[in-house]
Amino acid sequence: MKKIFHEYYNRDFSLSHTFPMIERREFGFLTFDGKTMVRHIRFQTRDTLESFLKKETYSDAFYSSAYYENPETEMDKKGWLGADLIFDIDADHIPTPCNKVHDEWVCVNCGFAGKGVTPEMCPACSSEKFDVKTWPCEVCLESAKIETIKLLDMLTNDFGFSKNEVRTFFSGHRGYHVQVESDDVRTLDAVARKEIVDYVCGLGIDVVLQSLGKKESRMAHIMKGPSLNDFGWRKRIARGMYNFILNAKEEDFMRVGLKRNVVEIILDNKNAILESWNNSRPWNIVKGVGFQTWRKIAEHSARLQSAKIDTVVTTDIHRLIRLADTLHGKTGLKKIEFPMSAIDAFDPFENAVAFKTGTVSVSVSDVPEFRLNDETFGPYKNRKVELPTAAAVLLICKGRAEVLG
Repeated sequence: MKKIFHEYYNRDFSLSHTFPMIERREFGFLTFDGKTMVRHIRFQTRDTLESFLKKETYSDAFYSSAYYENPETEMDKKGWLGADLIFDIDADHIPTPCNKVHDEWVCVNCGFAGKGVTPEMCPACSSEKFDVKTWPCEVCLESAKIETIKLLDMLTNDFGFSKNEVRTFFSGHRGYHVQVESDDVRTLDAVARKEIVDYVCGLGIDVVLQSLGKKESRMAHIMKGPSLNDFGWRKRIARGMYNFILNAKEEDFMRVGLKRNVVEIILDNKNAILESWNNSRPWNIVKGVGFQTWRKIAEHSARLQSAKIDTVVTTDIHRLIRLADTLHGKTGLKKIEFPMSAIDAFDPFENAVAFKTGTVSVSVSDVPEFRLNDETFGPYKNRKVELPTAAAVLLICKGRAEVLG
């Protein structure tokens, strides 16, 4: 793997990613044994960084979101000057049906094992250390893309960042990175960044519904809530409720906690409800659908509108993040930047493929069906097979295959 990574950096690699003040960043590199991080390195220019990557081959390359007076010194002597605002959207934090098919975890302490999303603590011994085996499938990455789209909408429409200040990347593995480079956020401390995290995740959102009595209206009771014409989270909740009612089936309403007779009333009057909301009329135009029902739908819709991000990454003002245009050591795919407007069409299994030629013979232990470019492979279990280089590298990096001698 070290040999083939070295060939890529010397033959096909170019550092197209630009970032402000490279001389103020710390750089770090992970060795192929996965145990040693070579860090506290400084580069004065992009050319010297690119030359370094072509000469010294590592499995992963990182740079700091932070700016320092002295990036090459130890942490307490660096002199923090500020940091970009970083968001990490990873399928590891998004429960999907496919998690239970291809993701496995084993407790390092007691050996207790399971499938799906890795728990915070072992159910058997409460240990927090696990050996985790994941897979970057199309369902996982589509889920991460949906969360990224919600985040981008918040950053541009709610926070007011321009599209020139927000940069979007495929991480090279199971998600996306969003980076805000703006003077407005550069000097924010961890507490301020936590406030941004809370907003993005919808933490502390109180779904306020107003019940206006006879004094405020001619009707006995008029129920008002978030409107499609509102701003910020009020608009998001209203939009979420509108889309939920528009698309939800009976079982979807039941999962929210509604009684069957109430669900039937909503479904029978769906068009009238949606038309009323479009005209900013009262919510409770349908008899039999009360305050608690609307509140349950509103709270469920608020959860759907939140963006699932790795909260630790955003609040960390010293974070090392993966360097764009470099290979990810767990997949052999590239971390790649693309325009925000192109996210719907972005295909990580085509756009981020680094190795375009050659084949490799490998012995595969166990791998689900997967696609790279326009070709589908697998599933394989205990098989010897000759694969295109990109597919073989992916399996080897994920620990699912070994090269045949």
